[in-house]
Amino acid sequence: MFKVLRDLLRYNKEFLLGTILIAIILALIVASFFSPYDENAIYVVAPDMPPSAEFWLGTTSRGQEVFWQIAASMRNTLFFGIIVAFVSRIIAIAVGLISGYIGGRTDQIIMAVNDTLGALPNIPILLLLVFVLRDQMTWFMLAITAALLGWTHDSRLIRSVALSLRQREFTRHAVFSGMRTPQILIREHLPYVMPIVFFTTMNNMIWAIGLEVTLSVLGFSDINRPTIGGMIYWANAHSAMVSGMWWWVAFPMLFVVILFLGLFMLAMSVNEYIDPRSRLARMGA
Repeated sequence: MFKVLRDLLRYNKEFLLGTILIAIILALIVASFFSPYDENAIYVVAPDMPPSAEFWLGTTSRGQEVFWQIAASMRNTLFFGIIVAFVSRIIAIAVGLISGYIGGRTDQIIMAVNDTLGALPNIPILLLLVFVLRDQMTWFMLAITAALLGWTHDSRLIRSVALSLRQREFTRHAVFSGMRTPQILIREHLPYVMPIVFFTTMNNMIWAIGLEVTLSVLGFSDINRPTIGGMIYWANAHSAMVSGMWWWVAFPMLFVVILFLGLFMLAMSVNEYIDPRSRLARMGA
């Protein structure tokens, strides 16, 4: 794994640029822990102040400094994406490896369920759940619900690798040596799907963060918890753009674009790395 990262950083400019962009976001998140204000406190600074030496990114109509709000919001928004990606990766890995290795009727049943869930429209389902369970739908529950809807496509990618791995000689040796199915999947097959897991994790985080921003802007999440979407929601509620307070909207959008670009470049560069044809093309073959 470390050799892969070293090669990507050394030979892939997109991966290096994506790493730099993500490092900027991580530095902002680290800074959020040193904020002089509570992230939920309002009217702690002069409201409606433009960017200046005192307030680097200006202040909001709620008396909050934009820089520190973005720092706290980016932490919560990225944490949302990490929760969704982590839970959905566990499901996708388990479903993909089991379905691909066991095969037969088990594979057919699992893939039938997988395809059925994959055909469902995610955003309308989440909006319906949020509307019905508005009082009970917490920020964490929303993340878990999104994770339960975001694994179907990636499990198929992992299954395709598992189908080929079960025909390999080392798999037969593992079976003849007495290794049980969980041991084979974890020790023998899991390392081969880790590059795909990394690639799909980045894509899933982009999807999850975009979902969180969309729901928060519409007011369908916990708007009292600082997130990038929540900042834009409050800016719209106070007619920030009409009032000329462009910084309240522009800076949150700028940082979420940086986050998206960083994750996208990491995903694309890893996808290129695991594709032999792309690597040969990069070397001029």
